[in-house]
Amino acid sequence: MICFSLFASADVENAQPNFLFIFADDQCYETIAALEHTDIDTPNLDRLVREGTTFTNAYNMGGWSGAICVASRTMINTGRFLWRAYRIEDRLSAEVSGKRTWPQLLRSVGYDAYMTGKWHVDANVGDMFNYVAHKRPGMPGPTNPEVYPDSYQRPKIGQPDPWTPQDPRYEGFWAGGKHWSEVLADDAEMFLERATDSENPFFMYLAFNAPHDPRQYPLEYGEPYPMERIAMPENYMEEYPYMEGMGAGRDLRDEKLAPWPRTEYAVKSHRRDYYAIITHMDEQIGRILDGLQVTGKADNTYIIFTADHGLAVGRHGFMGKQNMYEHSLKPPLILAGPGIPPGKQIDTRVYYQDVMPTTLELAGVEVPDYVEFKSLLPLINGEREEQYERIYGAYREHQRAVIEDDFKLIYYPKIDHYRMFNLAEDPFEMNDLVADANYSDQLLKLKKALVVLMEEMEDPVAEPTGPVWDTKKKVH
Repeated sequence: MICFSLFASADVENAQPNFLFIFADDQCYETIAALEHTDIDTPNLDRLVREGTTFTNAYNMGGWSGAICVASRTMINTGRFLWRAYRIEDRLSAEVSGKRTWPQLLRSVGYDAYMTGKWHVDANVGDMFNYVAHKRPGMPGPTNPEVYPDSYQRPKIGQPDPWTPQDPRYEGFWAGGKHWSEVLADDAEMFLERATDSENPFFMYLAFNAPHDPRQYPLEYGEPYPMERIAMPENYMEEYPYMEGMGAGRDLRDEKLAPWPRTEYAVKSHRRDYYAIITHMDEQIGRILDGLQVTGKADNTYIIFTADHGLAVGRHGFMGKQNMYEHSLKPPLILAGPGIPPGKQIDTRVYYQDVMPTTLELAGVEVPDYVEFKSLLPLINGEREEQYERIYGAYREHQRAVIEDDFKLIYYPKIDHYRMFNLAEDPFEMNDLVADANYSDQLLKLKKALVVLMEEMEDPVAEPTGPVWDTKKKVH
């Protein structure tokens, strides 16, 4: 009954629904005020939470290089799980030639596909989308700590912070003279105006670079965030004890952003900038949502908001996303549109890339066999309660994770070390249960589950030879 209502609502005058996919970069699930994270101001994302359904446990599987976003975006555009996406990344041109990517599948049934913003996928975007505006790189500069020392290892106690988010000499988000988030909103408004005059349904892939570092924003967006407003993370650490052995040590670019040992001063400074650039992006999202209303097509448009993964920004001693903790695996995920229950929250664990087959199903595209992610519609419609038996996580050859029921097992193969957490009782992952004899059976169960899952995923760590990891280094 609900399923009929959902599809019937989308069928306005027999028209296929439109899709507005709004994609952030490095945004953790804990950064939307309406989801009880009041350290931050996000009025337009709050509006989407009220109007749509939020998936509170959406995951990204991880990555095969320091640039987690490359794997994340390859997965969502091809529909393949992590290691099968890894194996096709170097021959994505064949996927594009075969018209097997997300936008091309929608175009095959009459959609106009628009793209602007961060790409970071090893394929020609112009072959996949009808209309492309600003194709952006993996991150705005400054990417090199030696060339741009002011944006790294900062701030230090007793020294003035050398970083000024408004300084145009760093370029970064200011390259070209206008903040990239504002340029993206300009492009979206232009796309929506074009779509107003078209009889074709549209798919818009609007990929912000924000809130990835360098976290730059106009001055007024930092004013609501005095240091006394910024709370320290519950799971703050000065240094993570296994950071070198699990491949997120002092040589990793993301981790060079703040000095070691981490300090309250540095963590609060970075979180302040993180919140400010998100609030600035939120205002641009408001412009996009308002622009959709002007088209007259809002009633037949699904809006999807998510990000490619989360980010630590001081949690567990990390600044980046190259770890298996919840703050780095989980982005926000909101779906709003015709027939989608407003104000609903679904706690079932999903992968955020599930939005790819969801849109295909709504558009009437037969989901190809190679698409491994699953539509979210059965969860929304109440037709099933579980999306995946287990959730999988990985980072290069250094880390693996499995979540089953309420327990997570993290494994560091290089140093043969395990960590285990009860996510229901310990959501901030502070109480390692590996050495607790009361949980020995649970530990064995998860170890076995991880072996099975790695085999199912065709995990290269489970293979005798494995890949040549250094060939996958990319700027992130």
